[in-house]
Amino acid sequence: MKLNILITGGFGLLGSNLYNFLENKHNVFILDKKKNFYKKKYFDIKKKKVFLGDYLNKNFIKNILKKNNINVVFHTGAVTQVLGAIDDPEYTYINNINGTINFLEIIRKFNKKIVFIYSSSDKAYGEVGRGSYKEGTPFRSIFPYDVSKSCADLICQSYSKTYGLKIGILRCGNLYGPGDFNQNRLVPECILSYLKNKNFNIRSNGKLVRDYLFVDDAVKAYYLVMKALLNKKTFLKIYNVGSKYNLDVISLVRKIGQYFPEKKIKINVNNSSKKEIYFQKLDYSKIAKDLNWKPTTNLNEGFIKTIKWYAEHKNLFNIK
Repeated sequence: MKLNILITGGFGLLGSNLYNFLENKHNVFILDKKKNFYKKKYFDIKKKKVFLGDYLNKNFIKNILKKNNINVVFHTGAVTQVLGAIDDPEYTYINNINGTINFLEIIRKFNKKIVFIYSSSDKAYGEVGRGSYKEGTPFRSIFPYDVSKSCADLICQSYSKTYGLKIGILRCGNLYGPGDFNQNRLVPECILSYLKNKNFNIRSNGKLVRDYLFVDDAVKAYYLVMKALLNKKTFLKIYNVGSKYNLDVISLVRKIGQYFPEKKIKINVNNSSKKEIYFQKLDYSKIAKDLNWKPTTNLNEGFIKTIKWYAEHKNLFNIK
């Protein structure tokens, strides 16, 4: 069955890779605010498949869903930067929470058959100790980005249980891979520092621990959740999407450096970012059991593919 699918934040790392994975089998549209991405000539997407605008505009997204008979929405758009959210918490809450509610309200009122898949985060859990997080682990988020994800996650659960909406919630670890234009994220910033022969500044103390998941593995998880929700008897699916690779920042940066033996750049630990979760690790046994999903890209393979992509697209990052 060929579906009409909308991906919000479709020019982002997850959204663009989801688009590439789905476009051959389905009719896929993108919603994004980044008008300048057409100039980059990286995204081979027909303009009629792209809606440039803001999902805070409720009438705008209602028209998109109705006129294009959308069957599935992947809501990957969000304020994603933890430090940016600290600087502007109000916009972070408005964008990440109200934007999600807009979709849920439209689906509730106009077409409850639309499958809504929400991109939550491991950050929704907050700081809960040294053990692996399971889906039933209570949320203890504190910082603005984390709280915005916790709230939207719970709101999605509420709409599914109260109004019978078909909703998937995926809580991924830190994603990396080809197609990430966010130079403020750890992996892109580190790789680009090596390509530019520029010293790299670690904003934290370098000891923050996260799961690192290659984007292709995350895309497969999203696809499997979509398939499960298309089953008439399924209404709410919540999964952790984690990784076998749970590393602190300094270890991750050193591993990336091994792929640039000829480059000698200085790594500085600034320790200026203190409002972040110290340790996170996701238990992904539930999605492995239910949907037979597991990460298949090892860290070496993932880094090689990612570094190759940045090296091949240096012109997009003003590298000669």
